[in-house]
Amino acid sequence: MPFKALNLSPNILRGVQAAGYAEPTPIQLRAIPLVLGGGDVIGSAQTGTGKTAAFALPILTRLGVHGKTRVLVLEPTRELAAQVETAFRDFARFTDLRTVAIYGGVGYGNQRAELRRGVDIIVATPGRLMDYLKEGTLNLRDLNTLVLDEVDHMLDMGFLPVVKDIIGRCPRERQTLLFSATVPPEIQAIASFALRNPTRIEVGVNRTVNQSVNHALYPVGYAQKFDLLLALLEKTDFDSVLVFSRTKHGADKIARRLKAANHSVAVLHANRSQNQRMEALAGFKSGKYEVMVATDIAARGIDVAGVSHVINYDVPEKPEDYVHRIGRTGRAQAVGDAFTLVTPENAGDIRDIQRFIGAKIPELKLEGFPYGPFTPRPEQPPQAREGRHQAGQHPREEHNRRGGWNRFGGGGRRGRR
Repeated sequence: MPFKALNLSPNILRGVQAAGYAEPTPIQLRAIPLVLGGGDVIGSAQTGTGKTAAFALPILTRLGVHGKTRVLVLEPTRELAAQVETAFRDFARFTDLRTVAIYGGVGYGNQRAELRRGVDIIVATPGRLMDYLKEGTLNLRDLNTLVLDEVDHMLDMGFLPVVKDIIGRCPRERQTLLFSATVPPEIQAIASFALRNPTRIEVGVNRTVNQSVNHALYPVGYAQKFDLLLALLEKTDFDSVLVFSRTKHGADKIARRLKAANHSVAVLHANRSQNQRMEALAGFKSGKYEVMVATDIAARGIDVAGVSHVINYDVPEKPEDYVHRIGRTGRAQAVGDAFTLVTPENAGDIRDIQRFIGAKIPELKLEGFPYGPFTPRPEQPPQAREGRHQAGQHPREEHNRRGGWNRFGGGGRRGRR
């Protein structure tokens, strides 16, 4: 079914065509008619499925002349707010509708000026938006549409109390749209508070790994993790690589060592300034940087079609984060590769991931790499340990308790990489 069959306005259809969209995705096919109908909607869909257009296109179609803030879209991160605001601008390029992105990490002056000039659509992070609501620069009395996007990540980041406060400042008579990859009980409570008789749509199975992604485990001793990362980069034909670290400190350390090895590297995590984050993301998209080292939260805003490889330098803490991470490659019918460096103390985490996705992940070895002993991470003070190890429990004890090292189900096969 083409976009023109979805009752979008002519100017918005022109924007869709100019943006290069051909046919609607499943989430767009299901959500657009519901949003156009004016009812509340709960949508479960992964990042990269066309979710933004699923709410932006019908919202823009329903808007008339500009001048008052009638749409508010809440996003968990600065990068997502900027990305979604850009999408609204692109789709509305043949209209007079005005959109602004509101987020922290930059000065207040330009944002205040935009708000006072009058906008139709605000895309905002909760904290900075609340600043403007409290100081009186902004009010929401003319609001008719509220979008709560990536709500599961707002929960992860502790934003839900602020989000509840913002919802309480919105008119009771409004359309509310909630989008989240998952809807745990905490989010269901928000939905009960914010939405009225919503229609629930679910697209895709959030536990499933994209079939266009080839993913594999690379077992290695802790002391050789970085050496194996370098070797993978040297022996892999890649366009751009996204490397995941569990911590901000770890991301900085990996980036420094990669730069010392003459790789062009950008870093993305919460301690970077907004200008640094924007420059890093723009440089990664343009090809200035071949490698981006990021933490999970910061990477929520990365939407780069050309990411050919994802490397999990650290195994993610949550199984669902594995799906999110490797979903950053293999998009738009392209083929991608996802490698996970696994040390002995990660055995239990890998089992959890494989149970979550319902599949065994192949276990490979890099040909020609001088593997040493598969030693675990050295003992650390309890406050310095990462992951789920309890204070006083050595990673080796966790490894032994969960039943040993080389039993992920991949069979120890050697790969071509």
